[in-house]
Amino acid sequence: MDQERDEAEVQGELFKRRRNEIPDAERVLMLQEKLYQKAKQERGYKFYVLYDKMFVPYMLREAWKSVRSNGGAPGVDKTTITDVESYGVDTYLKELGEDLRKQLYEPLAVKRVMIPKANGGERPLGIPTVRDRIAQTVCKMILEPIFEADFEDSSYGFRPSRSSKDAITAIKENLKEGNTEVYDADLSKYFDTIPHDKLQITLKERITDPRILKLINKWLKVPVYEDGQYKSGKGNRTGTP
Repeated sequence: MDQERDEAEVQGELFKRRRNEIPDAERVLMLQEKLYQKAKQERGYKFYVLYDKMFVPYMLREAWKSVRSNGGAPGVDKTTITDVESYGVDTYLKELGEDLRKQLYEPLAVKRVMIPKANGGERPLGIPTVRDRIAQTVCKMILEPIFEADFEDSSYGFRPSRSSKDAITAIKENLKEGNTEVYDADLSKYFDTIPHDKLQITLKERITDPRILKLINKWLKVPVYEDGQYKSGKGNRTGTP
């Protein structure tokens, strides 16, 4: 019995060592593939345990890499990417992970600036803090493959590895095949008017983990910092900051 236990412990250590040798990006892809396949195979399946992935170290590290590569301005706390690196990325991510694990994480207000539109006028741009961007990226990494499984092949907007150029290419191919009837529609100020109640209903078609739903609701309700003042978001029922 002692020999069998010793062999099991050795095998366990070997497996653990091999698992730790897998690059973070590959581990994220493996998780996403599992979530995607489960969602694809069972169209009515609801995911009820997802929050525990929010504070997994390799998920946080990959989210940080994504946020860092995107750059961007600091949020209301004025913390920059360089500040995080000076503080120590490992320590910063560990502290964020602990707050998420203990459900003590609270997002800060979103800084809003106006940027010019190509056709004239301006549109608002929300800038979360670096810390919140990391947490949101982890959440996106978890949820994206689940909802990606439900999209039609003809859908191109806001999907991974797809762009407006890909949509134009598909349109050209359809035109060559004789499919010449085109419908053009645009939802004006859509992200300013998303109804929270309907969004929650849609999320619950796939997600039943209350901790994830609560987290998303927090991001929807954070205040906006604009023109030197905070505008409360707690009563908001539409739009995203």
